[in-house]
Amino acid sequence: MKWLLILIFSGVAFAQFLPEDTLLVDVQKINPRIKVEIRYATENNFTGKKLYSVGKCFLRKFVAFKLDSVQKELENYGLGIKVWDCYRPLSVQKILWSIVPDERYVANPSKGSRHNRGCAVDLTLVDSLGNELPMPTGYDDFTEKAHRNYFNLPDTLIKNRMILENVMRKYGFIPLPTEWWHFDCEGWENFSILDIPLEEIK
Repeated sequence: MKWLLILIFSGVAFAQFLPEDTLLVDVQKINPRIKVEIRYATENNFTGKKLYSVGKCFLRKFVAFKLDSVQKELENYGLGIKVWDCYRPLSVQKILWSIVPDERYVANPSKGSRHNRGCAVDLTLVDSLGNELPMPTGYDDFTEKAHRNYFNLPDTLIKNRMILENVMRKYGFIPLPTEWWHFDCEGWENFSILDIPLEEIK
């Protein structure tokens, strides 16, 4: 996949994204085997309210293809991924911040989140039948147990957390220290903050 051009100028390499990479795409159109359960499109989230009108995972195109690689890698071991959140409109970020104004867990909307750029994903591991593997905590658990450096856990939970982190790192995703489920895609800083309602994305 040609998603990156490398330009050499005065002996320095610069990354330039192709125009198509700025598009938001439905990840299941890239790989329908990726499980999607967008929590903010339901009441099953820490706010207890439905914040999205559409339960789809939209990501920048280059990010979606990286996630496709993650899924294919995990399938070699009888595993896969389930996605809980992807692109998030800035208007929703403001709602989350009003409830949890803590930058360890929710990005300040004045700066914008990687989610608002379509370059972050919240996800977990599933088995070949789509059942979630046990992890240190549930989704959006704002306690130390969700931190990556928390090890007072059964070995199975630590192992599952590391499997997910290792394969995500392999394909260019940066883990958030305070949330085992959150990963930012390398290159996120090249993209602008968006506030497009999900129902308007084609």
